[in-house]
Amino acid sequence: MSLSDFFSPVNPDKFAPKQGFYASQLGLRAGFYTDKFPELGENTYDIAIFGVQDDRAAVNNEGCGLGPDYFRAQFYALHEGAFDSKIIDLGNIKPGASISDTYVAVKMAVGELIKLNIIPVIIGGGQDLTYAQYLAYESLEQKVDLVVVDSKFDLDEEDQEGLAAKSDTYLNKILLHQPNYLFNFSNVGYQTYFVNQDSLKVMSKLYFDAHRLGEFSNDITLTEPIIRNANMISFDIGAIRSSDAVANANAGPNGFYGEQACRITRYAGMSDKLTSIGFYEFNPAFDQNGQTALLLAQMVWYFVEGFYNRKKDFPLTPKSQYLIYRASLNDGSGDMLFVKSKKSDRWWMQVPYPTGITKNERYHLVPCRYDDYTMAVNGEMPDLWWRTYQKLL
Repeated sequence: MSLSDFFSPVNPDKFAPKQGFYASQLGLRAGFYTDKFPELGENTYDIAIFGVQDDRAAVNNEGCGLGPDYFRAQFYALHEGAFDSKIIDLGNIKPGASISDTYVAVKMAVGELIKLNIIPVIIGGGQDLTYAQYLAYESLEQKVDLVVVDSKFDLDEEDQEGLAAKSDTYLNKILLHQPNYLFNFSNVGYQTYFVNQDSLKVMSKLYFDAHRLGEFSNDITLTEPIIRNANMISFDIGAIRSSDAVANANAGPNGFYGEQACRITRYAGMSDKLTSIGFYEFNPAFDQNGQTALLLAQMVWYFVEGFYNRKKDFPLTPKSQYLIYRASLNDGSGDMLFVKSKKSDRWWMQVPYPTGITKNERYHLVPCRYDDYTMAVNGEMPDLWWRTYQKLL
């Protein structure tokens, strides 16, 4: 089965302006699957955009399956930045006979694109498609660090295995999936009044990372190391405040500002580790003058700009490009090692693997902030180090 079996072509003329695209606009800079499916291979394209027109599991947000073409009308009218982009639009994955069929199509498409070293940018559809995005990593035989930008956890402890994933409970499907290849889950921007306290206990018990919206109200750069740790990202448009992104039936008065959302997606693009990203729950039925569609287009634009500004300082080679710092803990339990990139001034901490866990690697690298280093210098163990070590056991 080839990738072309999953996609329906897209017609750029439908969303082109009356006068046509200017030479510098992405509508003329990108490639499109129109009649013949494009040849895909390494070094042909860097980024593949595709829509998923399935909203059957989108709770209280039916209509978000129509979002991809509204996004395209805004995105391809944007001008290319200071980069030479290689973007292909593969069209849309239409709803399968069942929601499971759609998941299989998304899984296969994402997995094949990653193998070709092309980053898939998914425009959904309900956020339950995150589950299908995650399933793509099973064939890659690698542990996954998942980051979700959302106002809640989409986790229901009363949900039962075997039931269809829903946009507000899909995380259950990921946690219960076997084989389990989820190493870490991070939620960015949850709002406490939307979260069951039992769910917070589950996060703590599993040593997962949950970050309240208020943590970033004064400094959005605090999201950068969290985002940098992700292999895949799922972004719920409902995480943005309704005044900036009204096109979501579940939109609320609080959330990230539009410019903060763009900063987050730029960090995502800059991450050398990230291999897929999905934007879900954009519902054009609730949009006003196309403002949310335009914001989503700008978020993807910043992701593309971030990608073409990658520093390529991960993996950490050659060693001459990095500085090693050592800090001793007050309790005398030993030293902690930190790594700083000379290229980007970004920081990582080294968390040693417990004895006997692996023969090939001595430590696990975790993106961190300078504040984590200063905490260790003052003799305190950063909470991030401890949670990571517990997951390695």
